[in-house]
Amino acid sequence: MNMQAKHTADATTVEEGLAIAEAQDKQYNDEMATETAMQNTLLTPRFYTTDFDEMDAIDVSSVREDWDKLIAQMVSDPNKGHFKKNEDWDHIDWEGMDPDLKKEFIDFLISSCTAEFSGCVLYKEMKRRGNNKDITQLFQLMARDEARHAGFINDALREAGLRVNLGFLTQKKKYTYFRPKFIYYATYLSEKIGYARYITIFRHLEANPEHRFHPIFKWFKEWCNDEFSHGEAFALLMKTDPKLTSGMNVYWIKFFLTAVYATMYVRDHQRPAFHEALGVDPDWYAHEVFTKTSELSKQIFPITLDIDHPRWQPTLEKLHRANVQIAKAKEQGGIAGKLKQLSGSISAGTAFLTLFTIPVKKHQVPANTRLEPCY
Repeated sequence: MNMQAKHTADATTVEEGLAIAEAQDKQYNDEMATETAMQNTLLTPRFYTTDFDEMDAIDVSSVREDWDKLIAQMVSDPNKGHFKKNEDWDHIDWEGMDPDLKKEFIDFLISSCTAEFSGCVLYKEMKRRGNNKDITQLFQLMARDEARHAGFINDALREAGLRVNLGFLTQKKKYTYFRPKFIYYATYLSEKIGYARYITIFRHLEANPEHRFHPIFKWFKEWCNDEFSHGEAFALLMKTDPKLTSGMNVYWIKFFLTAVYATMYVRDHQRPAFHEALGVDPDWYAHEVFTKTSELSKQIFPITLDIDHPRWQPTLEKLHRANVQIAKAKEQGGIAGKLKQLSGSISAGTAFLTLFTIPVKKHQVPANTRLEPCY
């Protein structure tokens, strides 16, 4: 098969998609994009590994009806062939783009590509190691989708003379071990908040097309629907074991909700030119995304964060200021820089603890877990 003649959008398996990407990587490589994707900080997307035997032992019998419907929908593959350029892909003058916007948008694309590929690597490994047909089929389908997303972002980056070498990342990027339940919480939230982020931007640009400064945003509706389906899968996985969403585990749910929301807020406030070009106020955007994600997560989590609490927004702003201080201190270097970095880290830790101690909102989890995209 001539891999160079095919596109990741048309791949029917993750293996085929990655083979196509690898063939492209031999033609295109860029050290800056790959180096950026290799970074490991509190704010950058990570690669995860877990106890695959424990995940392989999951029994989905208790959610069989919903499970089979979801799998059938994913097998039907409504987005096959979608994630590639067509006549709707406008020409972009990268050289004429505002330098700050260009820098922040490239950072957004590299971060998004790394996050999508992180999911692909984790899901593919579960499919490779497992023997449970229900679980391996799900992870094969999700890995297929994430490989397409990452390949599509790389198409956009290549126009700017950049590319993330996905094969290199697989081999060289540091992996973080998470217990399966932490994978469920973190990945479920990542998929659902991804849906909320993409659909919020898509609807905003649908109403304000003059702010659509790049064509990739036209693909966000179908993209976010993939994210939605993946989140549904993790909700069903958690529903197979009621202990995962009760007792002391509720504190872990609260921790991951707080961490995911706080990370998004701080990361987005690092891109002021990007959000200005979109015509979006980052504080408004954060609240919209948090509101949508909280509403969606009620399907399986018994709590939501109180994002309207008087301490919530001011503390997020403190966390952002602490992050700015840490970044400037790293640039400064030396003993003074180290001290400022330590001070900033203490401020950030205190702010996160303040967020975590805000009382949560409790609710009854519905008997029917499955949701459909509605925004």
